[in-house]
Amino acid sequence: MLEIRTVLLFLLTAVAEIVGCYLPYLWLTQGKSPWLLVPATLSLTAFAWLLSLHPTAAGRIYAAYGGVYIFVAILWLWLVDGIRPSLWDIVGSSVALVGMSIIMFAPKNA
Repeated sequence: MLEIRTVLLFLLTAVAEIVGCYLPYLWLTQGKSPWLLVPATLSLTAFAWLLSLHPTAAGRIYAAYGGVYIFVAILWLWLVDGIRPSLWDIVGSSVALVGMSIIMFAPKNA
């Protein structure tokens, strides 16, 4: 159960970070409303809070989270930007997820 909770928490964290960065991107590059900065700020605040909910050392969380972030960013590329991931995008994000799994779920001595 801890593994499922951890992965879901990572997924929510990644979405919060990507939304928090994507909304200012829309404002800066596509002339969208500066009001997008309000939900962006809330989303980045949620991102920081979600990272604090993980039950292990912060450094380990940040390292493992990177793998999930890569996966979610590639998914975002496809679902939001409408760009189909290449084979190498899929291979790379799969390798990152394997790395995340090793960091988070391998037996720990300390």
